[in-house]
Amino acid sequence: MEQKTPFPPFNMETALQKVQMAQDAWNTRDPEKVCLAYTLDTEWRNRTEFINGRDEVKAFLTRKWEKELDYKLKKELWGFRENRMAVRFEYEWHNAAGQWYRSYGNELWEFDENGLMRKRFASINDMEISETDRTLF
Repeated sequence: MEQKTPFPPFNMETALQKVQMAQDAWNTRDPEKVCLAYTLDTEWRNRTEFINGRDEVKAFLTRKWEKELDYKLKKELWGFRENRMAVRFEYEWHNAAGQWYRSYGNELWEFDENGLMRKRFASINDMEISETDRTLF
């Protein structure tokens, strides 16, 4: 049985740990590694895209990081209760033409009893920035 500590119900320490682990994993930009934090039947909404299952997550992340180059992410815990969390995030990236972006958003997470993320709902907005305006390195 797959497990990913810490397990719910979360307290402040374990919620912060879970957010940091997610940030660290996503900053690897490794779809194989990142997708292991999600249940086999995970449900996502990312912007306007609906993603179902770990295989679709892996495919989505592969496409994402082929487009969003030099991606760097920062996550912040907004709130938590039992097996759910609200997270604020921002990340910076550039496209193949060299245009930099800062993307902002919020995520709602739900975990199963084994600490794997069962649901992820993300709302994200992008803003063009100049390379000199970057804050995440």
